[in-house]
Amino acid sequence: MPHVTIQHFPKDLTPKEKQVLADRLTAVIVEQLGTYEGAVSIALEPVDPADWDATVHQPQISGRGHLLIKAPEYR
Repeated sequence: MPHVTIQHFPKDLTPKEKQVLADRLTAVIVEQLGTYEGAVSIALEPVDPADWDATVHQPQISGRGHLLIKAPEYR
């Protein structure tokens, strides 16, 4: 605990970019949730733009708004 899944439009990240992302997110999670680095896991889940509404927005954003700590402001 904790585990974070980041669903995003497909984007090729280098191993270095993934490591920087993981390191920065881990640092914030450790600080804010009072845990330790080894307890944090992070997954990247690419989602095709055509599937975003049905697989992410409706069930996880609109359907669970009470859990959001930041809502999207789509353009």
